Amino acid sequence: MAFMEQQPQQLTGRKPLLDDTLPLSAVIEATQSLQSHTEYIIRVQRGVSSENSWTVGLPTFCLTIVIRRYSDFDMLNNSLLISGLSLPLPPKKLLGNMEREFIAERQKGLQAYLNYITRHHILSSSEVVKKFLDANNYSSNYTGWRLRKRYFLVKDKAQPKEKLVLSWVDLGPDKFLSDKDLQSAMKLLPNLSHSYIAPVSFATTSESSALIIRGFSEKGTLRDHIYKVKPKEPFLKKYCNPKKIQGLEPEQIRNYGRQILEALKFLHDKGFPYGHLHASNVLLEEDTCKLLEIENSVLGLPSYYRPYVTQFRKINTTESIDVYAFGHLLYEMTYGRPPDSVPVDQWPPAPFSSVGQFHSELKDLFSNGSPFQSGGAGTANTVSVLQSILSTDACKTGMPSVSQLLQTHLFNDVLLFNSEKPQFKISSRLKEALKLSRESLEKRLVEEQRTVCAFILIHQHKRLTRAQSHHGSEEEKRKRKMLARKKSRQSTYEIEEDLSVKCNNNSGGFLFSSLSTIDEKKLTYGQ
Repeated sequence: MAFMEQQPQQLTGRKPLLDDTLPLSAVIEATQSLQSHTEYIIRVQRGVSSENSWTVGLPTFCLTIVIRRYSDFDMLNNSLLISGLSLPLPPKKLLGNMEREFIAERQKGLQAYLNYITRHHILSSSEVVKKFLDANNYSSNYTGWRLRKRYFLVKDKAQPKEKLVLSWVDLGPDKFLSDKDLQSAMKLLPNLSHSYIAPVSFATTSESSALIIRGFSEKGTLRDHIYKVKPKEPFLKKYCNPKKIQGLEPEQIRNYGRQILEALKFLHDKGFPYGHLHASNVLLEEDTCKLLEIENSVLGLPSYYRPYVTQFRKINTTESIDVYAFGHLLYEMTYGRPPDSVPVDQWPPAPFSSVGQFHSELKDLFSNGSPFQSGGAGTANTVSVLQSILSTDACKTGMPSVSQLLQTHLFNDVLLFNSEKPQFKISSRLKEALKLSRESLEKRLVEEQRTVCAFILIHQHKRLTRAQSHHGSEEEKRKRKMLARKKSRQSTYEIEEDLSVKCNNNSGGFLFSSLSTIDEKKLTYGQ
């Protein structure tokens, strides 16, 4: 069936650029029963602002009616089964599925299903879920998690044996460079040379999109290596519910982490924003890591971890976003999977003894000083670095810098053998343009963080108000009085029962004492 819902858009000459990392939430507001089936009317909201909400299936304003039946949910569920997750879709029912009680119960089950898939980081970012909730903006087919990005395998006629990947991507909502400055920045990318940054063969832009060509790796990315999967397998199948969970060897973690930090420091020193570090954006060639997609930030594409970052107001710069993302990556390298939630304060058992021995040092580490001090032996280690980035205190107070991470004992003595001299010349004019663009990007992030924090506070206040109102209602007062009376009667009964038992015990003791006295007298008289 056709999906034709339409969102209200601003009447501007240029179509507004969507932030695909903003989470979609969905609420089933009503149902309507036809002759042989039931339709579910769903309100979908992008982010936390109610201005970004629309209704799927409700014939109001200029919105087109779109039907969401149980069969649509079933089709969505079948598409998501490749993830290997156990999804809570209510079961089918052939008879009695038009009864009012059953429809109400199924609506609750479908709402729980929507809550599950919209709160799962990977599922909520997937193409099929976006299409199900917002088909108007997600009508094309994509590869990987990044929507609006297409990949093609190409070859150079001069070198037909060399495989290349051509990526075509629409510009994002964080694009603040002028078209001229953006074109200049993209032309610089093929000239960038660094041991730990994947080279770009060709890069160019148009008014609305960009084209990049780089080498193709048969072995895949660092995430493919961690999860022991093949690069060409479907994204959901590879990463959503990995079967083999095993972290990297401690020495690999140290080497890869040091290489990635060196690449980040180089970009930060050059004033070139990145903000897109994750395991799928790290190419692994033998024992060398190389960053991918360094063009994403200047193209205005939001970060993979943006839904997390918007919750923490201290993570408000591109550098701190990179450090936060490095914490996720370090966790994934250590434990073989991403953290279930952030902040992380309960650490799972370490898979290697060399990592596990660090747990006993954590108490001394944080009682004696900063994990970045270089004096005490054994103070800088994997778990302490993870705590300095992903713990509750770190997310509230702020991230360490890349330079501080390089000074920890986990990375400061790692030997680097690549002797390639980095090269990346940026004109002073373009540096200034990149600086202004970065400031605009950070300003938008801060505004969104304020909105999210305000929404959380309002939501908490509403919950508290509802709880207080419910607690003070006449019905609740009556229930509490009845419960108090019941407890009072029960306690009275227990007291009476205890007194009865004591009386019985005392009377029995008195009788036994009297009989003993009589027997003693009889024995005396018998002598």
